[in-house]
Amino acid sequence: MTFTDEATTGVATTGPPAARAVDLVKTYGRGDAVVHALDGVDVEFERGRFTAVMGPSGSGKSTLMHCMAGLDTPTSGRTFVGDQEIGLLDDAGLTQMRRDHIGFVFQSFNLVPTLTAAENITLPLDLAGAKADRVWFDYLVEQLGIGDRLSHRPSEMSGGQQQRVACARALIGRPDLIFADEPTGNLDSNSSAEMLRFLRRSVTELHQSIVMVTHDARGAAYADRVVFLADGKVVGELSSPTADTVLERMKELGG
Repeated sequence: MTFTDEATTGVATTGPPAARAVDLVKTYGRGDAVVHALDGVDVEFERGRFTAVMGPSGSGKSTLMHCMAGLDTPTSGRTFVGDQEIGLLDDAGLTQMRRDHIGFVFQSFNLVPTLTAAENITLPLDLAGAKADRVWFDYLVEQLGIGDRLSHRPSEMSGGQQQRVACARALIGRPDLIFADEPTGNLDSNSSAEMLRFLRRSVTELHQSIVMVTHDARGAAYADRVVFLADGKVVGELSSPTADTVLERMKELGG
C-alpha cells in the first residue's frame, strides 16, 4: 500500500520545528542533595526527521523526552510542540495535545493487559471518542507484522510483538511527533532491527517526525541526526551517523 499525500513525498514541511526546548531545567531534591537532571538545555527537533538522543547513564535523556512530551513538568524553561508552548496549556489542553499531536513509545510497552492487541492499538482514539481510519490501521498492522496477533492479549505475545503493538498505538492517530524512549531496550536483536527499520520507514516514507532515546550505537545509526547529552547539557551532535562515529563520540563522553 502506498500513501500519496505530502507526508510520503519526503519533502520537508515548512513551519516551526516538530519540537524544541529553550533553557530547559529540571532539578530534583534541595540543597546539597539537589540533582540537575537537565541544566539549561536548548535543542530543536526538525520536522520529517529521525533524531536519536544519546548520552551516558544519568545524562538526562529520558527526562528531556518526558518534559518535551508533556509527561513531566520542567523546573524552568520552555518546551514547544510545533508552535504550541506546552507550559501554557491547562490540563485539558495538555491532554488534547498528547492525544492529538504526540505519540509515545515506552520501553516497557505500557499495554493494557486486559485488552487485545487491536483494542490496545485503538485505545487512544477510543478514549477520545474517535473512530480509527481502517485503511491506516490495516497499513500499520501489515507493516508491523502483527495481523495474526490482533485478538491476543499482551500476556499471549512476545516482547517484540508487544512493542510492535505499542508502536502501532503511538501512530494510530497520525501524530505530528513520535517520542520513543529506549523502544528496543527490552527486545532481542532481530526484533530490535525490525522496530528500527519500521521507525526509519515512518520517517522516510510517511514523513513522520521521530525522536528516540537510545543507548545503542547501531540503533542510532538509523537516525538522520544524533544529539548527545552529558550531565544534563547538550554537548554535541552528529549528522548522518554511523555506528562507528556514534561509538567514538560516546567513548569521548565516557558512555
